[in-house]
Amino acid sequence: MKACRPTPAQLRRARSKKVPDVIAPGLRVLFCGINPGLYSGATGHHFARPGNRFWPALYQAGFTPRRLSPREERQLLRLKCGITNLVSRTTASAAELSRTEFIAGARRLQAKVRRFRPRFLAVLGLGAYRLAFARPKAAPGRQPERIGRTAVWVLPNPSGLNAHYQQGDLKKIFQELRVASLRNRSDGQ
Repeated sequence: MKACRPTPAQLRRARSKKVPDVIAPGLRVLFCGINPGLYSGATGHHFARPGNRFWPALYQAGFTPRRLSPREERQLLRLKCGITNLVSRTTASAAELSRTEFIAGARRLQAKVRRFRPRFLAVLGLGAYRLAFARPKAAPGRQPERIGRTAVWVLPNPSGLNAHYQQGDLKKIFQELRVASLRNRSDGQ
């Protein structure tokens, strides 16, 4: 069954809505987007805009046995993965978010991570991570800092607008995270 595209009126009404987290205790990886776009706000699902490369990257990297649709996002919980956002309100573009919102979002995210204790937090957006966590020199991949016992990993933003990373690049860096998330806990992670 194919999902219906939101109408322009539905997209306008989606401004500042929130999309519920897909989260539970004991996840291997909690993926953290920057904030939901209007398309996600209108549909109520994460990474819902056609052309967003999150769902294909998850599948290609081996996190999911097939390409899930945004409407199937809750199936991630069975696979020990979840989704949240740095800033919860929807916008047409992350450029609409203020520095204050990013910093406050990082504090809320840290509290959430301490509460749910995923093995890895994967922040999807290098610029957002650098700003929110005051790490201006951060590079993609595993970060030296932790949140409690949770390892932090930064991935490129999977938006189709991010031309710096092609689908093959996303697959590779998502696979690196997947491999790390499957390693035996006794290796110090």
